[in-house]
Amino acid sequence: MSVVSCAGCGAKNRLNEAAAGGLQPRCGKCGMRLEAGAGGGDHHHPLHPLTVTDASFAGVVLKAKGAPVLVDFWAAWCGPCRTVAPVLDQLAQESGGRYRIAKLNVDENPRTAAQFGIQSIPSMLIFKDGQLVDRLVGAQPKQTIAARLAAHR
Repeated sequence: MSVVSCAGCGAKNRLNEAAAGGLQPRCGKCGMRLEAGAGGGDHHHPLHPLTVTDASFAGVVLKAKGAPVLVDFWAAWCGPCRTVAPVLDQLAQESGGRYRIAKLNVDENPRTAAQFGIQSIPSMLIFKDGQLVDRLVGAQPKQTIAARLAAHR
């Protein structure tokens, strides 16, 4: 039994690795995937999408310089959002600093979703030096998302 901090919301979760078997543990508070051995809950770990909120969006996304930032606007109840999530996890792991991946839950952060006119999810917005430069709506294949990110490097 170990205690793992959620990278998304910071909640402490008890994790019984033996009982979990091959299942992917999720945070009891926000539902985000938990990584065994991730006791620190580092929000800036480059191998995982960064969770942003209404409060942190401007500082994290709009003030980012250099590499493009893809923000996934999603909700826990959205099936296509759950389909895209592992693709974004893979892209984050493969980023090598060329770009950043962030996630914003539209149910918990309606102000930012409204600010950018999010009407259907998943919607993925790409920002470069604080400016919105691209928008992908709906579940997209990994190759499409990667190509759109590469176009803005």
